[in-house]
Amino acid sequence: MPAPRRWAELTAPELGESAARGDVILLPVGAVEQHGAHLPVDTDIRLAVAAADAVATRFGRAIVAPPVWWGLSNMLNILDQWAPVGLIAVAATLVIITGNLDLSTGAVFAFSGVVAALTAQSAGPLVGVLAGVLAGVLCGTVNALLVTVGRINAFMATLATSIIVGGTATLAADAKLITVSDPAFSTLGSGSLLGLKYSVWCFAVFALVCGFVLARTRAGRAIYATGGNAEAATLSGIRVSWVRAATFVVSGGAAALAGVIVASRVSTGQADAGGLTLTFQAITAVVIGGTSTLGGQGAIWRTILGLGILAMIDNGFNLLGVDALYQTIFTGAIILAAVAVDAWARKSRQ
Repeated sequence: MPAPRRWAELTAPELGESAARGDVILLPVGAVEQHGAHLPVDTDIRLAVAAADAVATRFGRAIVAPPVWWGLSNMLNILDQWAPVGLIAVAATLVIITGNLDLSTGAVFAFSGVVAALTAQSAGPLVGVLAGVLAGVLCGTVNALLVTVGRINAFMATLATSIIVGGTATLAADAKLITVSDPAFSTLGSGSLLGLKYSVWCFAVFALVCGFVLARTRAGRAIYATGGNAEAATLSGIRVSWVRAATFVVSGGAAALAGVIVASRVSTGQADAGGLTLTFQAITAVVIGGTSTLGGQGAIWRTILGLGILAMIDNGFNLLGVDALYQTIFTGAIILAAVAVDAWARKSRQ
């Protein structure tokens, strides 16, 4: 195999010919944008990390050193990509602290996007966005009633509503993509303010509000008390059912906002978006952050930390070209470790 050649040693046509032959090519930061167009479209190019152009690993017929993953543009991209998951994760933190679980968020995410797109087609983008969020709030209210009034286990109740809502989304969309032609509909998902996408601002504001409520208000103390010891909380005058219901409504609204943002980003409502994969991503961020799955303990900042870890792992694995299967296995191992640490910590305190 020919020795690796640096990009500076090659002209643009030579770069394409070298890649076609299967040579290893070392490209520093920025060279991809400059020369990438000259690479053959069928060249198998995978991303690898090269330290100062000195080390290369062969992942196919050509090697390209990616932009520095901690660069500003990459960080902003990660924030925008994970903001919808963050919205759901922050709300899931409230639900989990009360000792419950909401498995319907992925389905509500898709359903709200479909509702927003369908409504935007007939009534305009603004009404569509509001309708999508309202649809999620209604789904959250249904979950709240099933758990508090119906006395149904939260796991089974939200799993059932997830299936029902997902089927309703597919029925409403007629198993098709709902495309919105009005460019104003894409503002929420693609617009920016002060260099940050609106999706990031929505996540930041929601996280700050929930963090303040949880840490500094009576409502937050009621949430902790409900998850820590529901019977003691009831005896102290806390309306446990109302507290649990409120967290499910917030969870539904957050999932809806996330779904509307993503639908706005691509100007399309999609019934099979989200699903349990998105739900588990959000729960994973909460668990990695250290919020106890048994309730009574946790914090929004911990969830944000867990989300950051999850996002960095995902982004790093993508830059390295690691197969998604290994990413899933690694994430599962992290969840297992986080839950085990929580269990051991609780046992040591007893």
